[in-house]
Amino acid sequence: MQTYRLFQQFKASSLNENSSVCPPNATICNGTSCVLAEDNFNQILNTVLSTVLTILLALVMFSMGCNVEFKKFLNHIKKPWGIFVGFLCQFGIMPLVGFVLSLAFDVLPVQAVVVMIMGCCPGGTASNIIAYWVDGDMDLSISMTTCSTLLAMGMMPLCLFLYTKMWTATGSIVLPYDSIGISLVALVVPVSVGIFVNHKWPKKAKLILKVGSIAGAILIILIAVVGGILYKGSWVISPKLWIIGTIFPAAGYSLGFFLARIAGLSWHRCRTVSLETGMQNTQLCTTIIQLSFSTEQLELMFAFPLIYSIFQIAFAVIILAGYRIYIRCQGKTKTDDVKTEEKKEEEKSKSSSSHAATNGGFVSNETK
Repeated sequence: MQTYRLFQQFKASSLNENSSVCPPNATICNGTSCVLAEDNFNQILNTVLSTVLTILLALVMFSMGCNVEFKKFLNHIKKPWGIFVGFLCQFGIMPLVGFVLSLAFDVLPVQAVVVMIMGCCPGGTASNIIAYWVDGDMDLSISMTTCSTLLAMGMMPLCLFLYTKMWTATGSIVLPYDSIGISLVALVVPVSVGIFVNHKWPKKAKLILKVGSIAGAILIILIAVVGGILYKGSWVISPKLWIIGTIFPAAGYSLGFFLARIAGLSWHRCRTVSLETGMQNTQLCTTIIQLSFSTEQLELMFAFPLIYSIFQIAFAVIILAGYRIYIRCQGKTKTDDVKTEEKKEEEKSKSSSSHAATNGGFVSNETK
């Protein structure tokens, strides 16, 4: 156990000359100099809460898997046009936006690096929960999160090498591949079980999905609150990082949506890609900076992942509220909008297939 030395001077007027006063938990006492065990309460609390939240998140992802149809999920893997668009957004748009923002606001090198680390992280699982609430394509959402986490093993080192070499030495950033692997397992295993349950017991899967979607919304808020409490001492940060933390997720949502639309994806898939682009794995970013930088450097950068997390959730709630208002104003039910889009896709697919058969034309993955 690590210890630290506390030196306390006692006034002669309040103590007897031959007396020695030490705290009850002192391990070594010599006159007025005591060695105390380090207070690791916050570390223990952090470990306990992280474990509990990980278990809860796995249960929520199990419920999200209950909304995934294996055939459709497999179709996204076989015809990965949507995944490819998401890949361009995740590892193309986000690192570039982070780089431009760091240059535009002229932040300190160590602060620019944390912005870039955030931009290079894969998508977070919270995007799957929000995608459900905005009637997104859950099959695409989960396949994108899975693929981005897997591809992060190679894309994160590449992006960080390209974008951070002007601010830091090559190889100074430690990537926790074990954490990325754990995130991947924590996503794939419960989702796979959920897909199996949906295949075998579809009626029970719908009930599990309803409970899990509500629990997921509560969990997102809980994670934000717990993070703010545990790291309340890190909120003193440069105003520039506050501004970047506000603009960055908003830019990710917006650019992801527009790129998906330009690529010809349907509206509900555009919403899905938008959420997958703007919602980053902030826990992974926090782990990387803790492993890579000194205590003095952490004081300048540690709060940024928390700021990004708060604003990415805030903008996601705004997107959700806007979508719900739109559905209500249009007089549609919860899934009418998606059903209409799927019907149009089927008609478009038939028309394209017929035209291709007649003229030998090319049919894109999106319309197959």
